Amino acid sequence: MNIDLKDLGKSLSSQFQNLSGLPPGQWPLAPRILCGLGVVAAVVVGGYFAYWQGQFEEHDALAATELTLRDQYKSKMAQAINLEALKMQKVQVDQYVERLQKQLPSKAEMAALLSDINQAGVGRGLTFTLFKPGSVVVKDYYAELPIEIRVNGNYHDVGAFASDMANLPRIVTLNNMSLSATKDGDLQLDAVAKTFRYLDQEEVAAQRQSAAEAAAKAKGKK
Repeated sequence: MNIDLKDLGKSLSSQFQNLSGLPPGQWPLAPRILCGLGVVAAVVVGGYFAYWQGQFEEHDALAATELTLRDQYKSKMAQAINLEALKMQKVQVDQYVERLQKQLPSKAEMAALLSDINQAGVGRGLTFTLFKPGSVVVKDYYAELPIEIRVNGNYHDVGAFASDMANLPRIVTLNNMSLSATKDGDLQLDAVAKTFRYLDQEEVAAQRQSAAEAAAKAKGKK
């Protein structure tokens, strides 16, 4: 069947003429179809922005939450499966922490520890030309005491003294070490010996109060 496009165009064009004043129900077929399509498009667009867009966003948020919950579930499931192993690890960690705590002297034992450091040098035949405890630095769970030391002696005795520091029953570390030769041919060791002790109950309470005040101050600034 041959269709004359020109005649078809004229026919469609004529249907859009003289529509002014006529109700849509009396319009020809083509304008009514086009108007219906426009109404459908407007409803779809309006519905998307007025209702469906929020639904889509909520769906995406819930989907992301679902992924997070799935990851949490997998993590907790793995922990539940390995619960006995984790309990054993906790016991081992507690024992390790207890051993470390036993290596930290109390506040009252610090004087004896300073004497041990001095005796370790004297016992190796070293001469102390400087032994100056510094100010105590209080950390979250322990206190640190730096001691500036300077000892003179031969190479082997200085090395043995450094080894003795590592083998003391309490934790002592040598920091900022510097070796130099003296006029007598001996070695001079300059270092900062740091020893540590655990905090007593009053110091722990003071640390907690200080942390709480700092947190409250930071919150107030916000």
